[in-house]
Amino acid sequence: MTEITTLSQFLTTANTQFQIYDLGRRVQHIDMLAFQQIDSLLAPYPYPIQGHAQFAIVFWQQAQLPYIWFVKLPLDEQGLLSPAPRTQFIKMILEALGRNPTQALTDEQQEQLANHPFSFKPNQHKLALFNALVRLQLNQPASSQYEFAAQYLSGQAAHDTWPQLGVQGLADLCVRAHQFNHLDDIINALDNAPIEVKAALCQSLEHINLDKRLAEHLFSQLQQAEDHLKVMYLAALASNVHYSMAAINQLNDQQALDENTLITIAARNWLALKDDDTRKHYLEALAKQPQHFFNQVFADIVAIPSLRPGLLADLRHPDRSIQLATAIGGLFRATSL
Repeated sequence: MTEITTLSQFLTTANTQFQIYDLGRRVQHIDMLAFQQIDSLLAPYPYPIQGHAQFAIVFWQQAQLPYIWFVKLPLDEQGLLSPAPRTQFIKMILEALGRNPTQALTDEQQEQLANHPFSFKPNQHKLALFNALVRLQLNQPASSQYEFAAQYLSGQAAHDTWPQLGVQGLADLCVRAHQFNHLDDIINALDNAPIEVKAALCQSLEHINLDKRLAEHLFSQLQQAEDHLKVMYLAALASNVHYSMAAINQLNDQQALDENTLITIAARNWLALKDDDTRKHYLEALAKQPQHFFNQVFADIVAIPSLRPGLLADLRHPDRSIQLATAIGGLFRATSL
């Protein structure tokens, strides 16, 4: 048997169909060809978080129910998967299967592999959204919570029954926004539902490619919201670069880019930071924070391959405030220690 050196090779040799989802910054599907490049150490991981790749492998054989592995692997300085841990993980899989990747997994083997040293547990909202996306992609029915979520948002259930809503049901409804009248119901709920429901909806929408009408409505809600709620709508706009940029620049004008907002942008709305002006406003606001905070956030976002060239150029840009120049000097001193 040919030596197996990548996860893609293992899954293909095992006669499985498989899908890969990032679960680090936002829950999103990773293209198969892109993952093969990542897996072969030919391309950096596109969504690194705290020096790691956090992703889910969903795979299945013929008519079997899918297996799911949550995998967290360290990245090297170039953003590539670190070869040794990746190799160790593959070895562990092969040893658990008796070095025969084509055999069907027993429940015991699945349990063993699901609890490997490189596993991690996504938070409740990411896990719910991930489950909803996988069910939709594999043409499986939504969860048992979906029906009540649809009834509540459409007004068929009493307004005060919202505590019966499940996070999973709202996630199922959001990924199915274009079915039935769910999109209209979501928009209506963002106007009229209790704040707890609005917050849960926004946490699901953070990971979904938004319909233009929904993005417009979220931006309108952000403009009208109390200051402590604006960040909730900002995160929900993550997939829409145009409205993310508009929101960040508006919050900057209001001097409202505080610590929590800056972290949210790094974690969810980083696509907006590809824009030079938006990134400049972000860095200037970041420089007003304590030096250790500036260093941590900058290190996090400069690891994102799509942002790295612009951020490295910003370090030496002549058109910057004294405050930002000082923060950058502190960053260089910290990294040279």
